[in-house]
Amino acid sequence: MNKRQQQIIEFAKENQFFRNKDLVGFFNDKYSRETITRDLSFLCKQNILNRSGAGAFVIYSLSESYAILKEVNVEKYFENSYLKREIKESFNFKIFNILENDIFTAEEKEKIEKLQKYFIANFSKYDSQTLINKEFERIMIEFSWKSSAIEGNTYTLLGTEVLIKDNIEGKGKTKKETQMILNHKDTFNEAIQNKERFKKLNYSDIEYIHFVLTKKLDISKNIRNGAIGITGTKYKPLDNSFQIKEVLQSMVDLINKKESFFEKAFLVLILISYIQAFEDGNKRTARMFSNAILLAHNSIPLSYRIVDIEEYKKAILLFYEINNIAYIKQIFIDQFEDAVNNYFN
Repeated sequence: MNKRQQQIIEFAKENQFFRNKDLVGFFNDKYSRETITRDLSFLCKQNILNRSGAGAFVIYSLSESYAILKEVNVEKYFENSYLKREIKESFNFKIFNILENDIFTAEEKEKIEKLQKYFIANFSKYDSQTLINKEFERIMIEFSWKSSAIEGNTYTLLGTEVLIKDNIEGKGKTKKETQMILNHKDTFNEAIQNKERFKKLNYSDIEYIHFVLTKKLDISKNIRNGAIGITGTKYKPLDNSFQIKEVLQSMVDLINKKESFFEKAFLVLILISYIQAFEDGNKRTARMFSNAILLAHNSIPLSYRIVDIEEYKKAILLFYEINNIAYIKQIFIDQFEDAVNNYFN
C-alpha cells in the first residue's frame, strides 16, 4: 500500500461518505481523477472501503471490516501491560455480522489458490497409499507435537515421534503430557478417516472433536457454565451455557454460509478460540477442527511446525482484545504455505 492510499484511509476515517472529487480536492489537484479512481478500486478490493451508487453518484465509505483487517504494529501494541491496554473486554456479539464480509484480500486469495493447486499437483503424483499414509503420519506427528507445545507440553518432536510410532513414553513426562499427544493423534486420525463428516460444520462435531482431544485429562466434555479467565488479557468470554450455545450456533451458521473452505477453516480457528466454549482445550479444538475442514476439502492440514509460539499467542490475543485478524491471518497463510512446501513435495 502506497503513501497516497494510506492518506485516503485517513481521509475516510474523518469523512463518513465521500466521492472521488472530494479526494482530488483533498490532494489539491496533485493527482488526476483516474489515479484516485485506481486507488479507490484497490482499497475496495482490499475490503478497506465500501463502494455504493453508480456513475457520477458513486460514494465511498470506510468498510466496517476495516478495523478487523488493518495491520497492527504488534510489537508496539504489546509494549503496554495488558492491564493498561484499551480493549473490548467482553464478547462482541456483532462479530458474526462483521465476519460475513470477505476475510481474504484478492492478493491473499490468489496466493492461497495457487498454493492449493500446487499441492493438488504434487499429491496427484503419489500412487502408493502406503506413501500417502506415511506422509500424513508425518504431518500428524508434527502437528501433535507443536499444537501440544503451544499448550505448554514439553515433549520434543523426536519424543513425540517415539511415543506415537513406538508407544514409548518420554522420560520425565507427566501422564497429562503423554495423553495430550496421544489425543492429538487419535483426533487427527478421526479427521482423516471421516473426511466427509466435516464438509459441513455441525454443532455436535465441535463437541465431539473436543471430547476426543481432551479424553482422560479430567476436562469436562460439556459446554462451560461459569466464568473463566485468560492469562495475559482482560478479555472475559461469556459466562453462561445458554449464551455460549447461542453464539456457537451463530458461528456454525456463519461458516456454513461461506463458499471458501479456506475461510471456513480460518474462521473456525479464531472463533472457537474466541468463544471459549469449554473449560479447557478450546484452542486445541480450534486448530484440529480447522484442519478437519481442510482435509474434508482435499487440502493439506497445517502442522504449525514453524510457528513461533509467542507470536501465535499474540495473534490470538489481538483477536480477543480488538477483534483484529490481520496477524493471525498472516500466520494462517504462512503455515499453509509451509505445509504445501514441506509435505507431499
